[in-house]
Amino acid sequence: MLLRLIVQYSKPYKWWIAAVLFLQLATTMATLYLPSLNAGIIDQGVVNGDVDYIWSTGGVMLVVALIQVVTAVGAVYFGARTAMAIGRDVRRSVFHAVAGFSAREVNRFGAPTLITRGTNDVHQVQMLVLMGLNFMVTAPIMCVGGVIMALQEDPGLSWLVWVSVPILLLVVGFLVVRLMPLFRTMQDRIDGINSVLREQITGIRVIRAFVREPYETQRFREANEKLTETGVKVGQLFVLMFPVIGLILHLATAAVMWFGGQRVDAGEMEPGALTAFLQYLLQILMAVMMGTFMAMMVPRAMVCAERIREVLDVEPSLHEPAVGATLDDDGAQRGRVEFRNVSFGYPGAEEPVLKGLSFTAEPGQTTAIIGSTGAGKSTLLNLVPRLYDADDGEVLIDGVNVAALDRKTLARAVAAVPQRPYLFSGTVASNLRYGKSDASEAELWDALSIAQAADFVRDKDGGLEAPISQGGTNVSGGQRQRLCIARALVARPWVYLFDDSFSALDVTTDANVRAALAENIAEATIIVVAQRVATITEADQIIVLDDGCVVGRGTHEQLLQSCETYQQIVESQMTAEEVA
Repeated sequence: MLLRLIVQYSKPYKWWIAAVLFLQLATTMATLYLPSLNAGIIDQGVVNGDVDYIWSTGGVMLVVALIQVVTAVGAVYFGARTAMAIGRDVRRSVFHAVAGFSAREVNRFGAPTLITRGTNDVHQVQMLVLMGLNFMVTAPIMCVGGVIMALQEDPGLSWLVWVSVPILLLVVGFLVVRLMPLFRTMQDRIDGINSVLREQITGIRVIRAFVREPYETQRFREANEKLTETGVKVGQLFVLMFPVIGLILHLATAAVMWFGGQRVDAGEMEPGALTAFLQYLLQILMAVMMGTFMAMMVPRAMVCAERIREVLDVEPSLHEPAVGATLDDDGAQRGRVEFRNVSFGYPGAEEPVLKGLSFTAEPGQTTAIIGSTGAGKSTLLNLVPRLYDADDGEVLIDGVNVAALDRKTLARAVAAVPQRPYLFSGTVASNLRYGKSDASEAELWDALSIAQAADFVRDKDGGLEAPISQGGTNVSGGQRQRLCIARALVARPWVYLFDDSFSALDVTTDANVRAALAENIAEATIIVVAQRVATITEADQIIVLDDGCVVGRGTHEQLLQSCETYQQIVESQMTAEEVA
């Protein structure tokens, strides 16, 4: 999985990778050549007192060292550019994949883990590529080259290489086997702590209102301790690894000095050759150590690559049509919404939320949806802009199935104001232009006036350029709701969907907004989900839902006479008002 991911995203940068390979090869060859030159200076220059040889060979060493430095810098440069580019491309792919998810796929993964996979997981893979291009090329070349050069210096000490290297590899293999499950657990626990943090930050007002800080603190402490516990276990293996590797290096050095010294004393080896052999052995072991660093990163990167691939391999439930259908922009009656025997159920649910719904919302009319909690009102509304696709039946706009429309066409035709209004970090103007990027200031102020938001925007420092924080947390709930209504109005679509979008407004503002909407978007199709009967009595058509089925259809007066469910809703709300 990891290799497939890296190979897939490294193809555009094959020439950069080729440059890294060439430069790393040159660096490693220069590194391997230096001990041999040093040995020659000792054995032929120092021992024989040949100053000219020392100067000439020393000059060669200087040139080789300069080549080593230049090629090493170049290799790191191209390696870093390649790794960063691959990381950027993977993040972009994850973002585009998630952007194409329906609410169904987002709910399947959860927002915290999608954030972790698009950031932390990609970073781990990116760092593996960076370290791999710097170490994985150098390590095998230096290891093999070091063995060859060491054997050229003195074959009699070669057994030290065959003993120390396998021992080091056994230690590394043991650590990798132990680290793999720990890194998988660590990524899951990072997801867990991100989930807790996100929930607590988003719901901080509720937490404070119910004085649940101690409980939430305990939740965070438990998630944090679990992550810390896993991190400590990983750290324990790292703590064990470095002393063991250091011990092997020191023992190998001591063995070379002991046995090599005996061979020098016996005249079987030159002092310079002993020095070179020691350097080559250390280079071999250092190459194995570089491989060890990579081996420590590989398990975690493998886990991260699997998690990234899970996101990239998801087949979205919403498919873009190969050739999107068009809507008649010049039609006199645009925006006719029709539900034909529509059914929909959430994954894992025992029963469908919507069952065989059929009704029509005509242009120039207001259609209200009302029903008890859980009746499927918001789900019904979400099918029109294709946040979900119907399991059975069809949702049509002007006779065209919404599944046959591309997203741009659908977005031009439909604007939704969600039940939970959300604003993005930026300014009032940037939020209002979300549906129409080229909207003029006059259009923005017109939309604000209809939404009864112009006065409070004018009172803000900067007016249209007043800052809005993420989620719109620096404005009140009612202001946030009116800005979201204005955002929909700026787009000037044919169909407006209001999902209980007036709940945070006081009675006077609610009435003013509805009156302004009726006056300014009279030709559009308006579908409103409502909780309060008093706000929909003037609707041209009221659809009553109960347990996902249409149990009543008509005007307020007609339903009072013919629909028992509607009568119960009206009576319950009238009783509540009388009690108040």
